[in-house]
Amino acid sequence: MASVTFKNVSKAYGDVVISKNVDLEIKDGEFVVFVGPSGCGKSTLLRCVAGLEEITDGDLYIDEERINDVEPSKRGVGMVFQSYALYPHLNLYENMSFGMKLSKAPKEEIDKRVNHAAEILQLAHLLERQPKALSGGQRQRVAIGRTLVSQPKVFLLDEPLSNLDAALRVQMRAQITKLQRQLGCTMIYVTHDQVEAMTMADKIVVLNEGKVAQVGKPLELYHYPKNRFVAGFIGSPKMNFISVSIEDVQADQVKVKLTNANSFWIPVDGSTVKRGDRMSIGIRPEHLVAESEGEAAIGGTATIVEKLGNETQVYIHLKGTDADVIYRQLDTLEIEPGETFSIGIPAHRCHLFHQDGRACQRLHRENGVQFDDN
Repeated sequence: MASVTFKNVSKAYGDVVISKNVDLEIKDGEFVVFVGPSGCGKSTLLRCVAGLEEITDGDLYIDEERINDVEPSKRGVGMVFQSYALYPHLNLYENMSFGMKLSKAPKEEIDKRVNHAAEILQLAHLLERQPKALSGGQRQRVAIGRTLVSQPKVFLLDEPLSNLDAALRVQMRAQITKLQRQLGCTMIYVTHDQVEAMTMADKIVVLNEGKVAQVGKPLELYHYPKNRFVAGFIGSPKMNFISVSIEDVQADQVKVKLTNANSFWIPVDGSTVKRGDRMSIGIRPEHLVAESEGEAAIGGTATIVEKLGNETQVYIHLKGTDADVIYRQLDTLEIEPGETFSIGIPAHRCHLFHQDGRACQRLHRENGVQFDDN
């Protein structure tokens, strides 16, 4: 397998810049997920690695080789697209072996690779079937198998699960993750689904408007986002944001005041904060608590109540503001839309963001999360 390195890589179509000065190192054997909203440039970066797009500026390396001008067929990469792109008139064996037959590989080698890939992907008993006789998940595995047969140094997957239903997506997430662990291969996976990113990746690259917003392990991004965009994108439901004013500042804590006049200290680095600043706190729906258990309380009217059986999500319009928050509680909560509802804010769970989106460093460490703050 191989490492992949982006050095100040940019991609533009005329005056329209899609990817901007991307610096990124993907280690040999890493499972890296590019995630972000539509139009953020994640698929464009993947296509640059594959050689399907020409890099406008910067350098791209696979291992130590600069590949900007290397033909796609000679880069040692294999790509799985959103579309299965299977030949409907060929059976599974023929679909998986098609590339090797074009390169005139020996039949014995073709048989060996196809059978090996089919065993790994649990397709050995289906090799004589045509694609129309397969489920969506099986077709996706065939597309992955076709790439696997070519034995690439780097696997590239561009939203391969977006055509599947919810149950199949969960199943295929697990299968792709298991395959990557089994092969120990370098894999770059593109998705707009942050749940896929959180459950599959060794490392997540969050992209926004063509730039890298943050790179890190899934729980690092979840608990310690460096900016408001990452905080709002990672997590489902997304993080709540509440406007506050700054009452007092110390080196290791900041006192914030809510619109209902409640104030409390939160443990964050205060070196970039000034009294009187307008900022926002962020807190995840599942981190809100009962009114009596928090350092401060907020309340309002329940507008939507989603009772999911294992949990309840309550959308609350805050009293005296135009803001809404989501409260998430395990199990069933007996509340109906239109009722008043109050919840507590635990200070150690709060994030603090400047108006430009920068996060103040949190000083409380979550259990089991270790990372480099730099």
